[in-house]
Amino acid sequence: MNPDPERGGGQVLVDLALQGGGAHGAFTWGVLDRLLDEPWLCIEGISGTSAGAMNAAILVDGYAEGGAEAAKARLELFWQSVSRAALLSPFRRTPLDVMLGRWTIDTSPIFIAFDLAARVFSPYDLNPRGANLREILAECIDFKRVANAAIKLFVTATNVRTGRGRVFHNAELTSDVLLASACLPTLFQAIEIDGEAYWDGGYAGNPTITPLVRECISSDTILVQVNPVDRPGTPPVHVRSSTASTRSRSMRRCSRNYG
Repeated sequence: MNPDPERGGGQVLVDLALQGGGAHGAFTWGVLDRLLDEPWLCIEGISGTSAGAMNAAILVDGYAEGGAEAAKARLELFWQSVSRAALLSPFRRTPLDVMLGRWTIDTSPIFIAFDLAARVFSPYDLNPRGANLREILAECIDFKRVANAAIKLFVTATNVRTGRGRVFHNAELTSDVLLASACLPTLFQAIEIDGEAYWDGGYAGNPTITPLVRECISSDTILVQVNPVDRPGTPPVHVRSSTASTRSRSMRRCSRNYG
């Protein structure tokens, strides 16, 4: 990737690989917003998992609607909608966390109670289904337009029965596919698609790189990384175990495809 836009260099064909990471997907939004400012970048395909899959689908839909500016507007609409939906959420930083500038809810009494409940009860007992997010996705994405979009889209979800990842393409995309890609089994009920149950795609690839290699001709892939490769200190076990499992799969896939 070496054209000099200051000297009028030509467009560069690139792929995007977007990691999942819950609300940290807002960081990816910022990266995409900046990349869309560059007219010399031509996006051929995007692979995304969890929040990365939602960013990918919204970008593809917006770009098909009206180019880079429409894509930026769609991404902003999505994350502003997510932010408004969270205004009444009980999961908030404590006043002490706010005062000390700590961006964590690990000490929130309600979060601690919910975390303990999640360890005792199944999501099938508590019945969380992510209804708000489904409505937001339906509002922000025209799935028929995504099906016919020029940018190739690859969304990964993990088959509960086999443990293998399934990659969904443009024409297969629905709200259920995106929710399945972000379905953490300790928090949500599995999403059923075509008679099969699916969980978070991060267990199979965060994100999956293989389709970018096999189905795109671009020589360059931009990985928007949310999960750190190294984490200083010793974080809570549930945080470290989750990121370690998804990170190790991603690193193996990258070494296999690019090594």
